[in-house]
Amino acid sequence: MPFDPNAAATDPDAIFGLPHTRETASIILIPVPYDATSSFGVGSSRAPEAIRCVSGQVDLFDRRFGAIHEKGIYMEPHPAEVLEWSRQARADSAPIIARGGPRAGDEDAVSRVDQLSSRVTSHVYMRCDETYGQGKTPGVIGGEHGVAYGLYKAAAERYPGVGILQIDAHMDLRPAYEGFVWSHASVMHNVLYDLDGVGRIVQVGIRDYCEREAALAEEHAADRVGPGQTSIATFFWDDIADERIGGGSWGVICERIITRLPEQVVVSIDIDGLDPSLCPHTGTPVPGGLNWDQLSLLLKMIKESDRVVVGFDLVEVCPSPIEGDSPIDAVIGSRVLYRLCGVV
Repeated sequence: MPFDPNAAATDPDAIFGLPHTRETASIILIPVPYDATSSFGVGSSRAPEAIRCVSGQVDLFDRRFGAIHEKGIYMEPHPAEVLEWSRQARADSAPIIARGGPRAGDEDAVSRVDQLSSRVTSHVYMRCDETYGQGKTPGVIGGEHGVAYGLYKAAAERYPGVGILQIDAHMDLRPAYEGFVWSHASVMHNVLYDLDGVGRIVQVGIRDYCEREAALAEEHAADRVGPGQTSIATFFWDDIADERIGGGSWGVICERIITRLPEQVVVSIDIDGLDPSLCPHTGTPVPGGLNWDQLSLLLKMIKESDRVVVGFDLVEVCPSPIEGDSPIDAVIGSRVLYRLCGVV
């Protein structure tokens, strides 16, 4: 039966109900159900499947981005081995996180968690590198934010000088947070110190961070780093909110954000960068953040700019753990995902 984009989705196993295969798609979605180091709420390992399950409810014509589905979108099969790595790592990490960090005798457990997390980043890197090698664009669906490091590495190798637009409530610049090198709170710290080829990290929506992270971002401001080093530009949410309350235009703010981006960009959306009313079960919700319309306009303006989105990640979506509860987190996640495909 011919595919009808105006009809209800008929394939509940396909992302957005689409008929595309890996061969016919130009955007390859890589599910990474890994949630080992989340330091408050857990559950992002369930996000890729939850998003896939509700994605058939997304209408395929988007007024801002048009018929996004015509690009060809394919989601790889659920990687059961990654979910098992998540379960193994969480068994070791949970008691350490509950104590606020490792103590004497935790060395072996910390090492096991770091090894499994490193295995996941390698898995993501290989999937993204293969996708780039096929002339296609990767989109990573987490899981916790740390899993996206593999995408950043693959993008930096293919597009030296690439930028990362990080929409997030947190800076993620902590070194080995709670003892774990690959912590969700350390992913941008790892980009800074372990990864060559990323030109700039532009952070938007930041409103929950420690003094050390703020100082590190200041040290890596564009006018303070040398050639070939990664710089950081941070748009703090307090500043954005004050400007908006004073009558400032969100569109003008978006122009300033986009101006700081290099030509080629990976868009990283940690869902806690949005107002927590949109995704209330995310692991570390923080008051404030972008609303749906603000995110949509920013993505639209990136699409209309001379920037080229060469990959993206969507992380930290946590479906409700209560059976029969509202699927709002996955619903919002699926719609963010579709517009991310639109901005590519």
